[in-house]
Amino acid sequence: MIGKMKKIQKEYSLLEEAVKELQKNLQTTYLDALIETLENILDNNQVHVEDDKPDKKTVAKLKELYADSNIKNLEADEKRQVIQLLILKSYSEDKIQANHQMTPDSIGMIVSYLIELFADSKKVLTITDICVGTGNLLTDIYNNLDKQNKNIQAYGIDNDDTLLALASISTQFQKQNIELYHQDAIEELLIPKTDLVVGDLPVGYYPIDDKVSDYITKNNDGHSYAHYVLIEKSIRQLKEDGIGIFIVPRGIFEVKDSVKLLKYIQKVGYLQGLLNLPTELFNDKQSMKSILVVQKKENKAKQAEEVLLGDFPSFKKQEEFKKFINEIVSWAKKNIYFN
Repeated sequence: MIGKMKKIQKEYSLLEEAVKELQKNLQTTYLDALIETLENILDNNQVHVEDDKPDKKTVAKLKELYADSNIKNLEADEKRQVIQLLILKSYSEDKIQANHQMTPDSIGMIVSYLIELFADSKKVLTITDICVGTGNLLTDIYNNLDKQNKNIQAYGIDNDDTLLALASISTQFQKQNIELYHQDAIEELLIPKTDLVVGDLPVGYYPIDDKVSDYITKNNDGHSYAHYVLIEKSIRQLKEDGIGIFIVPRGIFEVKDSVKLLKYIQKVGYLQGLLNLPTELFNDKQSMKSILVVQKKENKAKQAEEVLLGDFPSFKKQEEFKKFINEIVSWAKKNIYFN
C-alpha cells in the first residue's frame, strides 16, 4: 500500500509540474492546462503548439517531463487517483463552484459497495451516470466492478464540456468501456435503458421551465429542483426492476415540496433505502448528504418490508462501520430482487 501511494504521489508531482509550466506559458487556467497536458500525453507525448504557444523552451521542458511520466503503465485505479489529485489541485487554483466538484473516493467506495451487493448475481451490467462530471464516481464504480469480473457497459451524461473532457481523458487512460454524451440529461437521451443509474446530483434549480413541462416532479410556480427532475429522469432511464443510487442532500424528504417527489417514486417504483453519509465527510450541516436507493417497478421487484434507514458510522470507528455494513448485507438478501 505504501509503495502504491509513493507511485501515485511521484506521478502526481511530475504531472503537476508539467501543468504549471504549461499554465504559466499559455496564461490560462490550471484546469485548461491540465486537460491539455493529459491530452498531450495520450497523443504519444506530443506537445500541441498553436500560434507559437507554448514557446520552444517550454516545449522542451514539457517533453522532458512527459518522458519521465509513467502514468500509462499504472493500474487503472492508480491512473484514476493521479488524475483525481490533479483535478483537486485545480479546485484551489481556479476556485471551482461546488456543483462542479467531484465525488470523493470515500463516497464512491460506499456507492460501489452497494452496487456490488445488489448486483452480486449479475454477470453483465449496464450503468448510466446521469451527471457524470469529471467521471470520478463512474470510473471508480467501473474499476470496482471490473475486479468482480463483471462485463460492464457504462454511459455518462453531462452538459459541461470542460468536465466531460476530463471524464473522457480519464476513461481513455483507464481503457474503460464507457461512452460519454455531451447533452442536457433532462432532454431525450441517446442511450438505451440501463440496469443501474447513479448520480451525485446537483443541488439547486433547473433553469429552463419549458423542458420539464411534462415532469411530474416539476414546480408549478417558478423553477423546479434540479435533483427532483433528475431523479425522475433517472427512473425513466431504468430497465424494469432497475436500481437508482443517488447522492442527495440530507433531509431530502423533510422539506415542504418533497411530497411530490415521494409520490412519484411510489407511483413508478419503490423507495428502498435512505442512508446518511458520515458527518466527517462534510464541512457543515448544509453540505451533508445521503444515499437514496430507489427501484423501478415491474418484473419481480417488490417494496422492502422495511425501508433501509440509518446513519453510516464514522470511518474511524471500524467495528461500528463493519457492523453497519453487515446489517445492510442482511437487509439486501431479504429485500432486494435484482436479476
